[in-house]
Amino acid sequence: MFCPLKLILLPVLLDYSLGLNDLIVSSLELTVRVGDSALLGCVFQSTEEKRVTKVDWMFSSGEHAKDDYVLYYYANLSVPVGRFKNRVRLVGDILRNDGSLLLQNVEEADQGTYTCEIRLERESLVFKKAVVLHVLLEEPKELMVHVGDSTQLGCVFQSTEEKRMTKVDWMFSSGEHAKEEVVLRYYPKLSVPVGYSENWGRFQNRVTLVGDTSHNDASILLQGVKESDRGSYTCSIHLGNLTFRKTTALHVIVKEPRTLVTPVALRPEILGGNQVVVIVGIVCGTILLLPVLILIVKRTHRNKSSVTSTTLVKSLENIKKADPEVREELKPPFHCCKHVYSSIATREQMEEEEESSGKAEATYMTMHPVWPSLRSAPSNPPDKRQLGEF
Repeated sequence: MFCPLKLILLPVLLDYSLGLNDLIVSSLELTVRVGDSALLGCVFQSTEEKRVTKVDWMFSSGEHAKDDYVLYYYANLSVPVGRFKNRVRLVGDILRNDGSLLLQNVEEADQGTYTCEIRLERESLVFKKAVVLHVLLEEPKELMVHVGDSTQLGCVFQSTEEKRMTKVDWMFSSGEHAKEEVVLRYYPKLSVPVGYSENWGRFQNRVTLVGDTSHNDASILLQGVKESDRGSYTCSIHLGNLTFRKTTALHVIVKEPRTLVTPVALRPEILGGNQVVVIVGIVCGTILLLPVLILIVKRTHRNKSSVTSTTLVKSLENIKKADPEVREELKPPFHCCKHVYSSIATREQMEEEEESSGKAEATYMTMHPVWPSLRSAPSNPPDKRQLGEF
């Protein structure tokens, strides 16, 4: 009678529901940020000493997704599997029926349901426990702070089990090979931050523990930030033989000195040296090019006048050569006109800046030949047809 009674009372005492071959406890939920670590608890409690023979951890990303192995333990050997291979390890005490799992460097793809299965020696029952993991965006690992401001450095260890931290260390390093300095040390038993006076140094009276230590929160507040506070801050949370670490880089921005606005600063801006040189160059270039342009215009007018005068003279000579009689009869007047055209051409060359080719042609067209008197006139007057051709 005793053995059956014991088997019936065991699920009641452990708050389990008795299944066909499984003992299932209601699932727990845990929220973790990307890059942090999470402790997924799996502890089988019993009034009798039961030896754990096998532990399996499975992962499912959704309701209908296929289960993937995370880790399995058998014959004193713990084996991580798949993409969790380098990020998970069994941290529970198997001798105490503790198969808890530590998941480090959490990724966004790690969000889902983790199921732990514990098998006991000479028992057909399998203990199962599920943990639903929610993954949030990663907290910035680098902080930008101005000199004189305050900043909070977060350090929280997430766990489904009530594990009380035994010690907290905050260390500072200004460079890769620089010696570490103690920023703050906390021992829960003393309920106050405790540090060695020789190690506090410049952080004394500027660092305060602001996290809720009952929930494994060891966040600190750094006040009155100095330029020398630039560097890496590492938090270490100890939970017995388990240690969680997180590092944050702090960048300090030096504030620019404020400048007073004076009336001098409001005056119109004076041209710089380069601007003056450009303006002077433009003016000088314009002055040098102006005579060249004037000379080109003068030469153009002179060439047009010369071409016009030469053309008229040649036309007259061609007419005289074409008809000898007309040349003899009109010799005095055309001889006169030839001298006139010569003088006109000379005058135009001297006054090339004032007269155009049109005026020279008009002067020629308005002149009339001077006919000889009746005494010296030839017996035959010139034919009207010839004069018309002229």
